[in-house]
Amino acid sequence: MKRLLMGNEAIALGAIRSGVSFVTGYPGTPSTEVLETVAKHNDGSIYVEWSVNEKAALEAAAGAAFAGARVMVTMKQVGLNVASDPLMSLAYLGVKGGMVIVAADDPGPISSQTEQDTRYFSKHAKVALFDPSTPEEAYTMIADAFAHSEKYGSPVLFRPTTRVCHSCASVEILDNLPKIKPGGFIKDPGWVIFPRLAYANKFKMTENLKAMSEEFSDYRYNSVINITPEPCAISKGIVSGGVSYAYTLEVLYTEATCEEDKENIKCKLLKISTYPFPEKLALRFLQELDEVLVIEELDPVIENELLRLCGTHHLNVKIFGKGSGHIQIAGENSPDTIMKAIKVFFDNSGNSEPVTAGSPASSHSTIPSLPVRPPVLCAGCPHRASFFAVKEASQRANGKRAVFSGDIGCYTLGNAEPLNMVDTCLCMGAGITVAQGLQRIEPDTAHFAFIGDSTFFHSGITGIINAVYNQSDIIVVILDNSTTAMTGNQPHPGMGITMMNTRPDKISIEKIVTAIGVSAIVKVNPFNQKKSKEAVCSLMQMKGVRVLLFEAPCVNIKGSSAGDQRAVKIEINADKCTGCAACVRKLGCPAMSLADTKVVINSSLCTGCGLCIDLCPAGAMHVI
Repeated sequence: MKRLLMGNEAIALGAIRSGVSFVTGYPGTPSTEVLETVAKHNDGSIYVEWSVNEKAALEAAAGAAFAGARVMVTMKQVGLNVASDPLMSLAYLGVKGGMVIVAADDPGPISSQTEQDTRYFSKHAKVALFDPSTPEEAYTMIADAFAHSEKYGSPVLFRPTTRVCHSCASVEILDNLPKIKPGGFIKDPGWVIFPRLAYANKFKMTENLKAMSEEFSDYRYNSVINITPEPCAISKGIVSGGVSYAYTLEVLYTEATCEEDKENIKCKLLKISTYPFPEKLALRFLQELDEVLVIEELDPVIENELLRLCGTHHLNVKIFGKGSGHIQIAGENSPDTIMKAIKVFFDNSGNSEPVTAGSPASSHSTIPSLPVRPPVLCAGCPHRASFFAVKEASQRANGKRAVFSGDIGCYTLGNAEPLNMVDTCLCMGAGITVAQGLQRIEPDTAHFAFIGDSTFFHSGITGIINAVYNQSDIIVVILDNSTTAMTGNQPHPGMGITMMNTRPDKISIEKIVTAIGVSAIVKVNPFNQKKSKEAVCSLMQMKGVRVLLFEAPCVNIKGSSAGDQRAVKIEINADKCTGCAACVRKLGCPAMSLADTKVVINSSLCTGCGLCIDLCPAGAMHVI
């Protein structure tokens, strides 16, 4: 049977087929749908949770793996930074059950702060990594990852990238593998990581890496193929991995069948899908070659391994790639960019120039570019009301300069005009601690730190404790919209629901910050602009760590008061509208625009939040 699956769905179903019994993670694009798909297809035999952060997810999964269960942990590449502490130690300590850590990389980056390459993390942590190039491959490869983890008693990284995660393919659904019953936790001093144990295990890890490299040289997803089937002298080769391999294969076979290029496109193609690097396979590939082009996304990981091999074995082979400028050093590859790089590589005229390092390769496509659509807060988003209240009130409060430290979430979009309310954004939870540093250097400035409810539970609590303990003078603005909105409305501890569909008591943000000992807490609905601005002005007159808790549900939550407002709209009386456009200029709501000197409202977008009504100096707006 075949099913059309998104790559993330294929990974999840592949894990279920492999007998996974414990799945944890933290939502983050492009990885989110992996855990959600496991939960959707859970027959009750799999424990699934959204953990409060990636560190907690990996540590909980480690406990289950110590007891012999097959476990999977899901996150995006920046989430691996949060989980790196337990990962580094787990590599030394080892696991009993198979552990696969799905860390989805985001070339571009499309929805991330950084362009990180998890392959380097694999090398740094001294653990194996599997790098699928298609959804079909991801479905079967994850079973190999579990088996590999159990064979070597070590966690394994699984690295799909955005296009593998979110592309769809027809995947053949295979029978489930025999399920391995966890043997249970057996007490042993080896589960306690002491320096002496770490020292001894370092030797074991190094030997394992050598054995893995040998094994991966014969692994089915590491392979060499000839693009020209007829016997001929081949002096050029191409090496690729991940989704770049799929693009490369497509381009090579397209070009090899074109009459004008048929004579030029003669090469061997090496596919690399794993770390440790399969050295024996690569050495066999390099024999009798003069030039090799390496096509990969993010960092030159394969390229550097080949350069090292050529140096170690004194091979006179020229390696081209990111270092030579033939492959762009940032952003995603595409069939178009790869086609250009391959044409340059096979051009024997000597006139072709490589792609300029640092700039994307030009496209061969005649399709016009899509218009740029900057990301914006949704119409009716409570964050817009929160930002607007703080902006208006802080500008009026004694003329004191204000700095707004932001965080990771939907509300990061508050940096755009006309709100312009996010001055800094570093990483999850850093808004609160960055504000502390700013306040120490500029004590006469009003310092606000914005953080969402999910991010608060993820890594914001530590920052508030640090601020209270060190007697900082900041206002922490917690934007509680009752969900993890940016990644698709996943539950968190403040919502009273889990991925196992149980209903625990909601964890109160207000009670947490009260227990920490903040000097003042004010709770308000941001759509009540009068009370919201009064709250901001009141807190600005105080000292110490103060918390302003804005509570209003995400407009996209079904059944919420905000969601129910879809039946309520705002209408403009064109006769009263003066065309001053104060509402458009100050709010930036996507439901509002200016047409023929009059403001118009797109009724299909308007949610009836009413934020614009009090803002209109002409009183031209009313609710219908």
